[in-house]
Parts: sequence; C-alpha cells; structure tokens
Amino acid sequence: MKTVMRISIIAVAIATAVGPFSTAMADGGWYVGGSVGRAALELDVGDQSGVFAFDESDTAWKIFGGYVLDLPLIDLGVEGGYVDFGTPSASISAVDVEFDPTGWNLWGVAGFDLGPVGVFGKIGYVAWDVEGETSGAVRESFSDDGTDIAYGVGAKFMLWSLEFRAEYETYDIEDTESVDMFSVGAVWVF
Repeated sequence: MKTVMRISIIAVAIATAVGPFSTAMADGGWYVGGSVGRAALELDVGDQSGVFAFDESDTAWKIFGGYVLDLPLIDLGVEGGYVDFGTPSASISAVDVEFDPTGWNLWGVAGFDLGPVGVFGKIGYVAWDVEGETSGAVRESFSDDGTDIAYGVGAKFMLWSLEFRAEYETYDIEDTESVDMFSVGAVWVF
C-alpha cells in the first residue's frame, strides 16, 4: 500500500512539473534562429611533394528560418539558412593552408515532441563555396563551389515561443573526407 501511495505522489509531482511546460509551447508556424558551434573539415591536400591530411576545426555559426507544421504525432517542416564554417587552418610541410567555407542550405525537417523536449532529423542540400590560400613555401589562392547533400539530427527544449537547440550536421561535400558541425542555439517561433 505504501508503494502505491509513493508511486501516486511521484506521478502527481511529475505531472504538475511538466504540465505547465507542455501547454506553454508554440503550436508550430514560422520561426527564426541562430546557432554557434564547432565545424570540422577533413580532406587531403596535395602538392608537388605529396598528399597530406588536413583535419582541422574552427568556431562556426549559422542563421536560419523556416516553417513547421505541428501535426498530432509528428512535426514536419522546411528550413533554410546560411552557415559559416569558420576558417580552419594548418601548417603542412612548411606551407600554411587556410580554408574559408560557407554555404546556403535548404532542409526538410521531421521530428516529434515529448512534452517540452523534442528530437528531430533533417535532410537537405547545401550550396557551398570555399575560398582558400596557401602561404609560406608555396603561395597560391583557390576557390571552389558546388551543391551537395547534407544530414542532421538534433534535440530541443521548448518554453513558450522560445526553443533551445543542440544539433549535429554532416555535409557530404565533394572532394572532402568530411565536413561536420556541432552547434547550440536558440529559435523564436511566431
């Protein structure tokens, strides 16, 4: 009997604590947000003396906006934004190499909410541009661009129209081993 009473008290306490948050969430709609985090770029850099692995990271940021449709079991949305992957650099055999990758992306987003907490996944495309230069023993500037596929997963905590996010995204950019970004940020849902 005491166990049943304890379980009932715990259940009421949890429902009381979570109840205000579950009713204090936005019901979908337009949103804008921004995030800051860390981006990692891994690729092979070649010159006349051979091929070297470039595996560096830098502070990255992004701004984005979109629309989410809050259905009974799942949230579906579209999101677009601008991402700056920072300026990763390294010294390779007396040559300093620096990259400046950026991109515009468009995502399809799907997720579900468990009270004030939610998880989501996304898939889309990134129209990327990279500027780079080498200095030291070899001086050279280069530029490349393209459009490739990208994937992401994330979690969020919602409080009224404010949403806090943590996300991991990976960009399948041609001629790279990987371009990944982990970020945290905030979103305002209208």
